[in-house]
Amino acid sequence: MIQYAVLLLAVLAVALTADWHGIGQAFFRADMIAETLPGLPRATLNTLLYTLGAFAFGLVAGTVLALMRLSQVAAYRWLATAYVEFFRGLPALIVLIAFSLIALVLPGFRIPGGEVGTVWLGLGIVSSAYLSETVRAGILAVPKGQVEAARSLGMSAGEATRKIVLPQAFRIILPPMTNELILLVKDSSLVYVLGLVPGQYELTKFGRDLANSQSNLTPLVVCGLCYLIITIPLTILVKRLEANAAKAR
Repeated sequence: MIQYAVLLLAVLAVALTADWHGIGQAFFRADMIAETLPGLPRATLNTLLYTLGAFAFGLVAGTVLALMRLSQVAAYRWLATAYVEFFRGLPALIVLIAFSLIALVLPGFRIPGGEVGTVWLGLGIVSSAYLSETVRAGILAVPKGQVEAARSLGMSAGEATRKIVLPQAFRIILPPMTNELILLVKDSSLVYVLGLVPGQYELTKFGRDLANSQSNLTPLVVCGLCYLIITIPLTILVKRLEANAAKAR
């Protein structure tokens, strides 16, 4: 009861002493909300486009890396381990900057897809390093007896991996994969370093430019709510998937 009373007093103190008019003018101006709304759908669509493309690239590359790390060929294991440790140790921002400047180092080299392809490749490479560990854990969680049973039925090692191991592994790792998708939604805010044109802005860049031009934080608040609209349903999905997995066990 004392703790509840302290919390109530703290809330009342904030409510009575806060400058609500100033807060409203700084963060919730109606005219600024109206000015933000027209460009919001395009910025949200770009955020989803960058996220899903990077996630698809990361999932495919991460699966290949996971299989390489579990390979009996030592060279594959070494290469995959070096890749994973290298890109897990680098901030995604540095990777994006490096890809944005690659044309200066290699004048004849162009990443397919322009800026969008650069985002997918940069964020996808970092994501693949994390997803590979998730996929590898899922593969190791599949009982070895199922692989042995598949081999006894005449399946090759590759066929057993494709038809038996990977489908079960992906069911096991669905919650952590969804968590990685949520992280990618937020990491998409880093693409501002690529010097995008207004039609390519994601939510953070769109909200920040509008906030700077109007000297008001309302556009950032609106864009932040859009991130929540995307990530909260994914968070709920993760919880339900984890609950279903717990019941299945």
